[in-house]
Amino acid sequence: MIPYGKQWIEEDDIQAVIDVLRSDYLTTGPKIQEFERTVADYVGAKYAVAIANGTAALHAACFAAGIGEGDEVITTPLTFAASANCVLYCGAKPVFADVDRRTYNIDPGDIRRKITKRTKAIIAVHLAGQPCDLDAIHEIARKHHLLVIEDGAHALGAEYHGKKIGTMSDMTTFSFHPVKPITTAEGGMIMTDDEGYYQKLCLFRTHGITRNKGLLTRDEGPWFYQQLDLGFNYRITDLQCALGCTQMKKLEYFLGKRRRLAKRYDEAFRDHPWIEIPYQLPETVSGWHLYIIQVPECSRRKVFEALQAKGIGVNVHYIPVYYHPYYQEHGYNEVCCPNAESLYEHFISIPLHPGLTEEQQDYIIDSVRESLEILKTS
Repeated sequence: MIPYGKQWIEEDDIQAVIDVLRSDYLTTGPKIQEFERTVADYVGAKYAVAIANGTAALHAACFAAGIGEGDEVITTPLTFAASANCVLYCGAKPVFADVDRRTYNIDPGDIRRKITKRTKAIIAVHLAGQPCDLDAIHEIARKHHLLVIEDGAHALGAEYHGKKIGTMSDMTTFSFHPVKPITTAEGGMIMTDDEGYYQKLCLFRTHGITRNKGLLTRDEGPWFYQQLDLGFNYRITDLQCALGCTQMKKLEYFLGKRRRLAKRYDEAFRDHPWIEIPYQLPETVSGWHLYIIQVPECSRRKVFEALQAKGIGVNVHYIPVYYHPYYQEHGYNEVCCPNAESLYEHFISIPLHPGLTEEQQDYIIDSVRESLEILKTS
């Protein structure tokens, strides 16, 4: 089976983890700060907080933003459930705005329509690594005094108007799951330029506990620590961050390979009458976490199953969040985002990752075409 996504691990990655295993620190040691500084310097952010996973990063960002009971947060339904669940974790209400049919990202026009007196923030998701229309989103946020959190789980290395994703909003989160741009096995990170958010994020990932003398209400000695807030054990380990440091050295290579493969897909499918290829917003550079094609709704399942039968690991990103039973049972059964629902019926994600060879890609391209031709004649 050719997987739709896969990590790229080399001997230097393995050796970095072994070196930590032989060191004095397995967790909360020097590799965490090294990894944080490496990613912060790469994207151009002042602060970075490494954390257990991408979902924890979103939860932490919502907490630091002060999102709570009675608040509403606008986000997209065309995403993994974590982008909305993080709002529920804080006792607030996710509100779904529809997506732009071209970019698949949240539609600023529908954000405007969904704003109420309770709206506190916007969570903008860079689906597949394609940056959102941040200029329009920030304009809305300024006008209505809203916070902006970017879910950049797919977008490490992506660019918007010449700037790396990770520096332009109140906070941006990344994920380092194995299929993401780089991996720490599990892991995530929050980027911010705001020192206040940074302090809250650091507390949140460690039970709300600190030894920072500047934050303590009193000091009883060098052993002393205090719990200042109710946080979680969302710590990441030195083992993971050692892997992250070596992975960051390869990020530009990974991105270059993804972009070359995406260009080959574009060239192969651009003129196909039954396939719609991804649109790219002007003045953006995608991270190409996913390559999503659209096929006719009536044939999507048949094409999906035909490709699986050929050993091709296809997927669908994503089922609209409010379709899930949990959301249906908790007041979202009448939500309707027509563009998101229509796109979902057409989407297939085909393999795209640095380890994909051109020979494998040619096989995928031929298989997609054959699957559609068979349906045409059946």
